[in-house]
Amino acid sequence: MDAVTDHIQDFRTYLQIEKNLSENTVEGYLNDIKRLINYIDYSLTDKDLRSVSLNDLQEYLVWLSELGITPRTQARNISSIKSFYKFLDYTHVIGENPASLLELPKLGRKLPVVLSVDEIDSMVSSIDLSKPEGHRNKAIIETLYSCGLRVSELVGLRLTDIFAAEGFIRVKGKGDKERLVPIGQVALREINHYLEKTRNKQLVQKSSENILFLNRRGEKLTRVMVFTMVKNLAISAGIRKTISPHTFRHSFATHLIEGGADLRAVQEMLGHESILTTEIYTHLDREYLRQAIIEFHPRK
Repeated sequence: MDAVTDHIQDFRTYLQIEKNLSENTVEGYLNDIKRLINYIDYSLTDKDLRSVSLNDLQEYLVWLSELGITPRTQARNISSIKSFYKFLDYTHVIGENPASLLELPKLGRKLPVVLSVDEIDSMVSSIDLSKPEGHRNKAIIETLYSCGLRVSELVGLRLTDIFAAEGFIRVKGKGDKERLVPIGQVALREINHYLEKTRNKQLVQKSSENILFLNRRGEKLTRVMVFTMVKNLAISAGIRKTISPHTFRHSFATHLIEGGADLRAVQEMLGHESILTTEIYTHLDREYLRQAIIEFHPRK
C-alpha cells in the first residue's frame, strides 16, 4: 500500500478503536477524506496531504459549495477533515495542522418531519397482511414508533434483545453503546404475530439465526430495504410528506414531549449523548403549539 492508503487505514483504526465510532460514521469520515484526496490529486498536482495549506482547504470547501453541497454536508466534511488532520498531527505525519482554523458553516436548526398518530395508523392499515412480509412490516413499523429506534438499531435487533415480560428491548446504538428501551404492548403483540406466522416458518441462514427481522432469504434486513418499505407504505397511505424510517423516531420523541414526558427520560430512550440534541423536540413542540393557536384562536 502507498503512504496515503496507509494513513487512511490507520485513521480508520483510530476512529474504530480509540473513538469507538459506529461503522456507518467511520465510512462517512473516510468517504469525505477520499473525496479530498481526489481533489488534491487532480486540482493540486504539485501538492499532497502533507503540504496542503489552510487556503487550499478553504478553496476545496468553496469547490464543494459550488457543486451544490448543502451547508450541513459541508459541516460534516469539515469535521472529517479536521479530525483527519488532527490525527496526522497527533501521529507526527505532518508538522503543522492546516485544518485547525477551518470554520464550520452556521446551520439553521431544521425541524424534522413528524407524522401524526392518524398518519401512522393509516400506514399500518395500508399493510397487506396476506403477503409473506406483511406481519414483519407491521411489526417493524410498530417497533420503530414504539421505541424511537434508528434504522441501524432496528435491523440489528436480536431475538435475545427482547425482554417481553419486563417490557424492554436492548438496543445497540452509536459507538456500540447499549441501552434498554421500553417497548409497548402493541409492538410486542405484532412482534409475536410476526414470529408465529412468518419467522418461525422460515429457513434461516446460519449468520442470522438470532436476528429478529429477516428478509425472504432468511437473512438480516438491510437499511435500504427498510427505507424502501417505509416509502412505499407512505405512498399507499396517501401521505405526501417526505419521510424515512427516522421519521418514526422523530414522531416518537415529539409525541412523548407533547404528552408531557421528561426531557431527560426522552434523551435516555433515544440514546442521545447530549440533551442539546434532544431539545430540538421541545422546539418542535412549541411549533406545534404555535400552529394550534394560529388554527384555533379567535384572534389569530
